[in-house]
Amino acid sequence: QVQLVESGGGFVQAGGSLRLSCAASGRTNTIRSLGWFRQAPGKERETVATISMINIISVHYADSVKGRFTISKDNAKNMVFLQMNTLKPADTAVYFCASSTLQRLPTTRPDEYDYWGPGTQVTVSS
Repeated sequence: QVQLVESGGGFVQAGGSLRLSCAASGRTNTIRSLGWFRQAPGKERETVATISMINIISVHYADSVKGRFTISKDNAKNMVFLQMNTLKPADTAVYFCASSTLQRLPTTRPDEYDYWGPGTQVTVSS
């Protein structure tokens, strides 16, 4: 099994920035991709950004965050980060980190991810 813990959420005004971190532990050698997803009240969980953790470069962003969010990783520490700039009220959601063992890339859909963190709240005020 893989355990994931997110940190870095909070409250910010529109136009501001936040940086989320996710630390993976357990069977980290099975992880092929890590991703960030979000879920707003009354809405389905959606993909924000995903990144491969193996020696193939594969990065995916949702259209809604391209140019504003950046996903990055530290393979040695089994961590993934999400730098969020120019935040909008529409970005308000619980943000989840998740891991996938699928070999194919890119792996972008929530149902392709096996293990999930508890989530961290991001609130952007107008």
